[in-house]
Amino acid sequence: AEMKKQREFYHKLGMEVPGDIKGETCSAKQHLDSHRNGETKLDENSNKETSEEKQEEDNDYHRSDEQVSICLECNSSKLRGLKRKWIRCSAQATVLHLKKFIAKKLNLSSFNELDILCNEEILGKDHTLKFVVVTRWRFK
Repeated sequence: AEMKKQREFYHKLGMEVPGDIKGETCSAKQHLDSHRNGETKLDENSNKETSEEKQEEDNDYHRSDEQVSICLECNSSKLRGLKRKWIRCSAQATVLHLKKFIAKKLNLSSFNELDILCNEEILGKDHTLKFVVVTRWRFK
């Protein structure tokens, strides 16, 4: 219904519907009805819808994951601090992801020059942030 309203809106304005595929006439309801009726033949339109749905899932960028907020403070006099010291990212991100992010933000030649610490302990590069929260930050 939402896609139909969107198409009608753009047609009223005389504009091409963004992301609309030429000749696409199959709605999601028609697609589901054909599967309920036992039809298993996949046509071009259902393949296009499936690829659009997959593309939307791929564009999630882990936003639906559990999130962790982190304060990044620099303990070295050799490095300048970050412009924004608070970030929020997926709990599935690893310490290596953080190292690469920080190296990119500070224009460092290599992320291997950095160590990430939590409570004065160097964190392993393969630890997820969820693991760090559970093992190193549980009483804070």
